[in-house]
Amino acid sequence: MTDRALAVVRAGALTTVQDLGRPGHAHLGVPRSGALDGPAAALVNRLVGNPPEAAVLETTLNGCAVRPRSAVTVAVGGAPCPVSVDGRPVPWGAPVRVPGGALLSVGTAVSGVRSYVGVSGGVAVEPVLGSRSTDLLSGLGPPPLTDGTVLPLGRPNGPHARVDVAAHPGPPAELVLRVTLGPRDDWFTGTAVRTLTTHTYRVSSASNRIGLRTEGPALERARPGELPSEGMVLGAIQVPPDGRPVVFLADHPTTGGYPVIAVVRATDLPAAAQAAPGTPIRFVAVRRR
Repeated sequence: MTDRALAVVRAGALTTVQDLGRPGHAHLGVPRSGALDGPAAALVNRLVGNPPEAAVLETTLNGCAVRPRSAVTVAVGGAPCPVSVDGRPVPWGAPVRVPGGALLSVGTAVSGVRSYVGVSGGVAVEPVLGSRSTDLLSGLGPPPLTDGTVLPLGRPNGPHARVDVAAHPGPPAELVLRVTLGPRDDWFTGTAVRTLTTHTYRVSSASNRIGLRTEGPALERARPGELPSEGMVLGAIQVPPDGRPVVFLADHPTTGGYPVIAVVRATDLPAAAQAAPGTPIRFVAVRRR
């Protein structure tokens, strides 16, 4: 039987297995998790002939290098980066055939933060609560990759896409996040609410899969003390004691006691996954739908 597996030669700064995540378990304290840039993960799956739910690799900033034990089709998308097979440059954003034993190298992101590696058949680690995603907060799913890790692969589902290169949205030069105010905007002064929606913030280098942290003007409270712990949703903008907004991403805690001043529209969050430290952020208030 053909050995369908990937051997990790260079794990990179933070490379994890991600799929569509495990929604529906917040009542158990389990975050949704899943690929931060969902459209990029879906695209590399389409390029290699996988269904949308197949697991991919999500890299952070400096990529990774893997060696398939049998021939596979791969596609790298998300943050643009150099890609090579045994030292020979190959296209980014397109399906590429990698022979068994060859080294696939995914280089440092030229722009953006997270690149996605789709492999024909998908990464077939054991699912936990219906998902193969690594959850950095709860520890569910496979741990972040380390050098020497061997990842099983599933069997290919169909032919790869017949394209030379697929269009990807570029990483944002400015991150514009549409927000609905509330549910705890009344815990802040009117000046603080105006500050959130009129001033420019920047992405902090302390951001991660749990939350996008910001640098900029602090938001002043109108009420002292803290809330009892309450449920948190994807895209919630929580304001800790330092007054700097934090946008909750896929691995966010399911409860929290700091007030949520607003919630980001889910369709704007994939761009947040690619916003490098220092990227300007504007929060734009929109009406509830």
